[in-house]
Amino acid sequence: MTTAVAAPFRFFALQVVRTRRLGPSLARVTLAGPDLRAFHSDGLDQSLSLFLPHPGQSEPAVPVELGEGWWQGWRELPDDVRAVMRSYTLRALRRDDDGHTAEIDVDFVLHGLEPDSGIQAGPAARWAADAAPGDRVLLLGPAVADNRAIRFRPPEDTDLVVIWGDETAVPAACAIVESLPAGTRARVWLQVPHAEDVQDLRTAADAEITWLVGDDTDGPEATLATLRAAQLPPAEHPYVWIAGESGCVKQLRRHFVGERGVDRRAVTFVGYWRRGLTEEQLREQG
Repeated sequence: MTTAVAAPFRFFALQVVRTRRLGPSLARVTLAGPDLRAFHSDGLDQSLSLFLPHPGQSEPAVPVELGEGWWQGWRELPDDVRAVMRSYTLRALRRDDDGHTAEIDVDFVLHGLEPDSGIQAGPAARWAADAAPGDRVLLLGPAVADNRAIRFRPPEDTDLVVIWGDETAVPAACAIVESLPAGTRARVWLQVPHAEDVQDLRTAADAEITWLVGDDTDGPEATLATLRAAQLPPAEHPYVWIAGESGCVKQLRRHFVGERGVDRRAVTFVGYWRRGLTEEQLREQG
């Protein structure tokens, strides 16, 4: 039984129905369940909180029966019992004949599982790599289509959309690009570790998509140099969406606002992760 949390969000008890490897660094997990009839979202860069079980658990341990007190109850559970919580974005949703959400896709970055990665895989990457039909998860997501966890909101007078994202932002960025209507001009940079991670995107927009392939050992400086050298088409009202590693995102925001003169109100920037910190450490700081 699920419990309402704080509208417009609630818990959804779901199961894996299938998985698909998108490349060395990315895996897609499709989730479904009766609860999804109450799942409503406009998609794009919809943020979700996913709760995963530890190895050996049949389902994630989250005290949803506590209602609004679930968070404190979850924090008080032992480390080896408390469900692993990770933030993700909705890649896609599909509806049934009655218009209700029937399935959702969530794409996982397989940090530490790529060939010769040299880093230790986290619990979410390990779970996604081994996920199988029937595996149970809990999702904290939207019950209202237009909610505050959607960040991509270009103003009505936007005449150019500019997008940058690293591999953690690729799912959201791809969903955004695919949703852009005909007549929209877009310039997009997407960064992935391997050439096999590049995806074939279809969009009605006039979009120029550049895939930046390779590791990010040079950090934000290399990314900043690439965007500084890029020629953007002239626009009176550009809108910029940048997401990924927080240090890189901050530098790119300064570039677009300070060097290119984009109105800071027309720049959406989201730090999905921070170099050297786990998500638990980020929450403790935040």
